[in-house]
Amino acid sequence: MEELFYPHVSEIKYTVAVIIILLILRFSLKTTANRVGKRQDINLARIKLMFRYINFLVVFIAIFLLLLVWGVEVTQLSLVFSSVFAVVGVALFAVWSILSNITSGVILFFSFPYKIGDQIKIHDKEAPIEAIIEDIKAFQLHLRTLEGELITYPNSLLLQKPVTLIKKDAFADEGKDAL
Repeated sequence: MEELFYPHVSEIKYTVAVIIILLILRFSLKTTANRVGKRQDINLARIKLMFRYINFLVVFIAIFLLLLVWGVEVTQLSLVFSSVFAVVGVALFAVWSILSNITSGVILFFSFPYKIGDQIKIHDKEAPIEAIIEDIKAFQLHLRTLEGELITYPNSLLLQKPVTLIKKDAFADEGKDAL
């Protein structure tokens, strides 16, 4: 049994070190995202979505570092990753809007000044929208117009259009009217 592990002692030590460092990185990133979410009063579902993005990032980094630790050369690794990224890039070129909306969702998580329940107006030349934010998803916003119509508005467009806050937490006002 010792003959099996002895030649790979340094790789095993580096593997354990990489795993520990990445777990610490993952914990600190999740803690930061959680703090930002609580400080900005962000919906729990959006915070969990950010946790999924963090997990994906950490796993990607772990795979890359562990391949390096176990002796895969940088030239071989760069060849594999460039091939994978080329295939993924060509495959996703047709669905670039999905990637754009995901990226916009991450940006909105950290910098969108409006919350669920706020009544906003999106200044769009063709179709201005005045509605209440019902939910904020990874790809789109769910908006409820004053007439009760549900609109799904892409996150990427939301970053491109001017948005005005009409009323803070309009749902709270609706609940007051019901009493």
